[in-house]
Amino acid sequence: MKTQTDFLIVGGGIAGLRAAIALAPFGRVLILTKASASESNTRYAQGGIAAALGPGDSSDLHGRDTLAAGDGLCDEGAVRALVEDGARYVRELIDWGVQFDRDASGRPAFGLEAAHSVRRVLHAGDATGREIGRALWERVVTTTSVVTMNHVLVADVLLDANGAAGARFFDAEGERHEVTASATLLATGGAGQVFRETTNPGVATGDGIALAFHAGARMADLEFVQFHPTALSKAGAPRFLISEALRGEGARLVNSRGEAFMTRYTPAGDLAPRDVVARSIVREMDRTNGPVFLTLAHLDAEHIRSRFPTIADTCRQVGLDIAVNSIPVGPAAHYIMGGIDTDEWGRTSVPGLYAAGEAACTGVHGANRLASNSLLEGLVFGARAAAAMLLPPEAAPLKPDRRPADPWVVSSARGIDAPQTVAAVRDLMWRAVGLFRAAEGLRDTVVRLDRAYARAQRAGGPERSFDAEDWRHFNLLAVSRLIARAALRRSESRGGHFREDFPSRDDLHWKVHLTDRLADERVE
Repeated sequence: MKTQTDFLIVGGGIAGLRAAIALAPFGRVLILTKASASESNTRYAQGGIAAALGPGDSSDLHGRDTLAAGDGLCDEGAVRALVEDGARYVRELIDWGVQFDRDASGRPAFGLEAAHSVRRVLHAGDATGREIGRALWERVVTTTSVVTMNHVLVADVLLDANGAAGARFFDAEGERHEVTASATLLATGGAGQVFRETTNPGVATGDGIALAFHAGARMADLEFVQFHPTALSKAGAPRFLISEALRGEGARLVNSRGEAFMTRYTPAGDLAPRDVVARSIVREMDRTNGPVFLTLAHLDAEHIRSRFPTIADTCRQVGLDIAVNSIPVGPAAHYIMGGIDTDEWGRTSVPGLYAAGEAACTGVHGANRLASNSLLEGLVFGARAAAAMLLPPEAAPLKPDRRPADPWVVSSARGIDAPQTVAAVRDLMWRAVGLFRAAEGLRDTVVRLDRAYARAQRAGGPERSFDAEDWRHFNLLAVSRLIARAALRRSESRGGHFREDFPSRDDLHWKVHLTDRLADERVE
């Protein structure tokens, strides 16, 4: 079935919804979502949204904190756009009915999270993303020019002589569709599901990254993956996120002996940047040969249960009282700083194709995202991408700090053990491309993923005649190998990327953003 719309948005999280609201007065908007309308990484964002709205704060201060967390690799123009537009767009959310928590005087209650120099995180209990998503969806569903299709798998981006022209997709019954559009926005969220251990929902498989890559768009910074330090780590329980906001309220990390240990690894202690805390937890587990816990037993029990009702309820379901019991925690893949290379207006290297939110890489996060900047990123750059989609399509200019890949040989050699299943790919990525990386494991992983990717290409034939499940596997392979390949190339440690064989930051050689394109590849 073939249809046509003015603007196509793939993804129903904060970036896609904010773009749809901005585009609605100017034409027909079609939103394609992978699951139900509310299922996205936005829904699972607990901690809050950062904005320079509180006393003693400013966009300059927020920008400095963002740059510091990014470990020397943030794009300063993107950071300025984030922090300067951010306060305005968060005020807009309040005007649209988002119910952020307030203090006793009725003013917004600002929380503190790691690497923030002041309290600037607005929250709605511990379900901030869900509350923002609710308010945005309520605006979208009352707009007659916006249509949503749920439970859709987008297979590939349509291309014509001028660039992107829409997309092909499977509906909930597995039927193939084709939709053309003057502008296409990929707002598909993250890729945590390429790792065995993740806080992300099942829909976060990096589809937008794979779609853009196969359409010829440039990728950037895919080696930088943020592993959240405190996911619930209890046998038989899901890897549920235990928000950083708990540590902002005074929760402490302790080892199996009940000893606080973070100052052993960093003077910033429990509120160090996420990459530092995650690696410190693993090192403490190795040092003590035991688990690590988060404890709030020294804090006011009633306040903790009321401040974090979602976390309290989830822990209660697995037999834990967050105000009394020590909560077993450990790192899990949480957020990808890299993605589809864009400018500050969401434009990719393919005219007519735009990206925003976690699927995109403006360079705003550098090598490590500052806590609670993710919802803000989706909000700001979703709106900015919509503004660009109203203009004649053009490709984003290549910034001078981008380093293209050398021509890459995709190994399809026989006799190499390649992962056969999605579970095998996720396990391989967790073991070799997780918190601690080294050349030997990365090389082996790249070869294995290259073989699996080449085999999948052959199975689909020149026209990639996949069914929906084949596309899911193919996209997961594509994103996994791009992450592994970028991690192998960057011979230093910076932010979320830690190389045991190159443990130091190297600004002389590596203060650049690494890029990849399909055109840089050839099969051996």
